[in-house]
Amino acid sequence: MKILIVGGGGREHVIAWKLKQNARVEKLYAAPGNAGIALLAECVPIKATDLDQLVSFSVEKKLDLVFVAPDDPLALGLVDRLEEAGIKAFGPSQAAARIESSKSFAKQLMREKNIPTADYTVFSELEPALAAVDVASLPLVVKADGLALGKGVIIAQTRDEARQAVHDMLGGSRFGDAGRTIVLEEFLRGPELTVLAFCDGKTVKPMLSSRDHKRAFDHDRGPNTGGMGAVSPGAKLSEKDWQQMQASIFQPTLDALRERGTPFSGVIYFGLMLTEQGPKVIEYNARFGDPEAQAILPLLETDLLEIIESILDQKLDTLDIKWSQQASCCVVAASGGYPSSYKKGYPIEGIDEAERFGLVFQAGTALDQGRVVTSGGRVLCVTAMADTLDQAIDTAYRGMDCIRFKDRHIRKDIGRT
Repeated sequence: MKILIVGGGGREHVIAWKLKQNARVEKLYAAPGNAGIALLAECVPIKATDLDQLVSFSVEKKLDLVFVAPDDPLALGLVDRLEEAGIKAFGPSQAAARIESSKSFAKQLMREKNIPTADYTVFSELEPALAAVDVASLPLVVKADGLALGKGVIIAQTRDEARQAVHDMLGGSRFGDAGRTIVLEEFLRGPELTVLAFCDGKTVKPMLSSRDHKRAFDHDRGPNTGGMGAVSPGAKLSEKDWQQMQASIFQPTLDALRERGTPFSGVIYFGLMLTEQGPKVIEYNARFGDPEAQAILPLLETDLLEIIESILDQKLDTLDIKWSQQASCCVVAASGGYPSSYKKGYPIEGIDEAERFGLVFQAGTALDQGRVVTSGGRVLCVTAMADTLDQAIDTAYRGMDCIRFKDRHIRKDIGRT
């Protein structure tokens, strides 16, 4: 088979690594890829949002499958475009991907199906939003409606912070079109949990739980990032807990999208809060999370390509998906200054050394005269697996200790807070 992976981050690296384990994969491409993915696939210089070029390339190469991994091309309708051109694509349609690309759409869907979530209001005009801030309970969650690279959520502790966030989105251009509409949301309390799930439009099969650490600094301080690390399992859940989430959240979400005429095929990310009243949905994503994918996929024992084909054939219900009993920890190394401004082009050392302890998945990397250098905010991650979570955490940090580049920034408490 000839397969293209769209994207160039750590998520796409682990997907490439997993797909290459199937002997039927004859040729693997990545667009645009990165220095790590280049060891597994042929990287082609096409941006993930250049739909015309991606479709043309897929048709020209007569690809058997395109795995659309990032949020932007899904929201733009790349899967629809590929299918129209006769190319099989893994990922939801543009209409189904709205559960991520529009938070107000997702909240309305949850309200209609009584899926547990935080109370909310939606605004597109500045003055009514500011009036709502004046009477809202604190803390208050302010969300940009559209895609904002995982950074469009502000947890305002004071009214001044909330007003500033509203001004930045509705009155300014902090998130561009993504912030033209905003959601003001009740602040939920409890531990966060991520559950990714395979879906074929009618059947939903959850993966192992995981927990992402989004704040830039230790003890969950600082600005939101795309994710500074993740662990799996993300919480101790009983069979009753899983059954409750399946009945009240997972299946109703899939049913709601199918009933709207927009069945969801691919991977749904359920961002949950384990409140005293039970699990509630914080957000949906329409694809594998990053870095959750780097923590979860190494634990997958069933062949990933087999799962993808069962989803495309709408036969997911017939497949028994198996997982390792081990725990995993993924620690991200970022460029100093991320998620704000940072410099690129610093040589990276120690990758081979780190691989003695775990798997290294590259994200913001590039090749410069044969050297691997930094080229993004999140540079790479080290994922380790062990019989216990504590062992996995310790081993991942031993691997990360080997990674060296100028201004390297990591959190030192992944899995420990």
